[in-house]
Amino acid sequence: MPYSQFPEPPTEATLRSARHELSSKLAELESLTGRIATTESALAEIVSSYKRTIAALQQEKSQVEQAVAQTRAYVAPIRRLPDELVRVVFNAAFDEYACAAWVLSGVCRHWRRLTFAMPRIWSKIRLVTTQHASADTIRLWLERSGSLTPLDIEIFLQVGKNETKLAQTRRRRTPTPPTPFWHTATHPPAMHHLQTPVVVPPSPPMYRGNGEKAGNSTVRTGMHWGHIAVYYLVEQMHRWERFVFRFEKQFASILALKSILGDAPLLKEFEVSCAEPAFYSDWLWLPSAAANSTFALPNLDTLTLRYMPFKWSSPMFRTNLTSLTLHALPTGHFPLDRILHILSANPGLISLSIHFAAVIAAILPLSPVSLPRLANLSMGGHYLLSQLLESLIAPTLEQLTLDIEARDPIEDTITNLLVRSNNPPLTTLAVAYGGSATSLSYYGSGIVISWTFLAELRHLRTLRVGGTPFEPLLGALADGEDWLCPALTGLAMKSCHTHGEGVKQLVQMVAARNPDAGAASGAPVRLQRLELYECASIGTDVVAWLEGRIDEVVCTEPTYDRQVFFSPVLGE
Repeated sequence: MPYSQFPEPPTEATLRSARHELSSKLAELESLTGRIATTESALAEIVSSYKRTIAALQQEKSQVEQAVAQTRAYVAPIRRLPDELVRVVFNAAFDEYACAAWVLSGVCRHWRRLTFAMPRIWSKIRLVTTQHASADTIRLWLERSGSLTPLDIEIFLQVGKNETKLAQTRRRRTPTPPTPFWHTATHPPAMHHLQTPVVVPPSPPMYRGNGEKAGNSTVRTGMHWGHIAVYYLVEQMHRWERFVFRFEKQFASILALKSILGDAPLLKEFEVSCAEPAFYSDWLWLPSAAANSTFALPNLDTLTLRYMPFKWSSPMFRTNLTSLTLHALPTGHFPLDRILHILSANPGLISLSIHFAAVIAAILPLSPVSLPRLANLSMGGHYLLSQLLESLIAPTLEQLTLDIEARDPIEDTITNLLVRSNNPPLTTLAVAYGGSATSLSYYGSGIVISWTFLAELRHLRTLRVGGTPFEPLLGALADGEDWLCPALTGLAMKSCHTHGEGVKQLVQMVAARNPDAGAASGAPVRLQRLELYECASIGTDVVAWLEGRIDEVVCTEPTYDRQVFFSPVLGE
């Protein structure tokens, strides 16, 4: 009976009855427990049986689905295309995307065989890698490109923090290439010349001798990446048509570049660039070869060396280049006349960019050098380079960029160059806009004393200046009596110090050149783009007003207020 039905207090009779009831209930409980266990076991067996049945059915379904997929693939219209047409499609994909071969070869065995039989679509190497990745990717690329196809090579080596980001990106298997570090700046960065190539499928992982994957202990293997990769590349040097190798900073196996020495009969463009200055001694490689070397470089017309060793007498500088970019090492000291010798040996130059931080006076007298095809000239670094500029004649010059240490007013040098060159139609002028601290003048008024020389630049469309006073340039551009640069559509100023009237003069200049009522007769072309980087605290109201007058306005505030303005800026 239930506990509540037992009388209180308990007696001997009721206790005996309770003990008998307890014994009976315990036996019943044990019986029920056993029945539950038996039922659960039977259920588990049934479930297990059905699971086995379902698994078998799923496996059978998978086989049928695979057969259906294979049959669909067999009856697909593309199967009826002749291999000749498929190769045409592959070539078109390759022309659009240099790494298409890696994707196409992974579709099916037939396509893989076709891509392996087409060396051309493997002839463009576009690789972003690190020194801890395997160099086998380069080996495979070269092997699949055959033995006769000309090679177009672009390799970007990430070193330091960026190589860690690249490794993490590859582990995530993301198809999106990592953003280069110089694409995140708010204004044109110092390394805008480095364009990152596309990212290909990840390189095979590095392995230690016992077959275990290398984790944190990859430092030693990273010391040899350059030697292995450059060995593979130099073996095919006779097929190079374009060779571009860029890296962020000095790496462990950089001396492997010494192996780049020999004939390159197909080579048209050669570039080795470092993103930051390095300090290492000279070594013997193609750009530092002896003057009497007889290496075959008959087609070389574009040469770029940034922070890499070279000699002025190298045969690479005697191939009548059309494009030359030289950023010398800080430890390199070149006499001025030998730099001029490099230019005189290439009279067909169309684009010239040189930067020498250390220059010594000329040993031999400087003679005038005419570059009749030169359209783009960029020069920066040591103040003695202004003497080099005084020796140049460029009758077709269109773009001029100067970032030279200022010892004398730079406007006289610019004027003399233009007069000697018979006033070429200059469309772009940049003065001290590169951002180097040494480009500021020793004069208190800035690198340019007077802007009157702009009166001769009737074709100028883009003007970029840095490190110069804010007000004089704006005042000169706002003078309506004799408009300076009447074709000017773009103005950029960087780190230009201002005084109390700077912002007001900016508004007056824009109002004069971009009036509300439209251009009057004889008025200059309207400004279309205005860039101001760390020049003055403009204010949101002024920026809004500028955006109403100019199509594109870019303003960044200085890190500190150069001047506090108390007077009103905008007029009525």
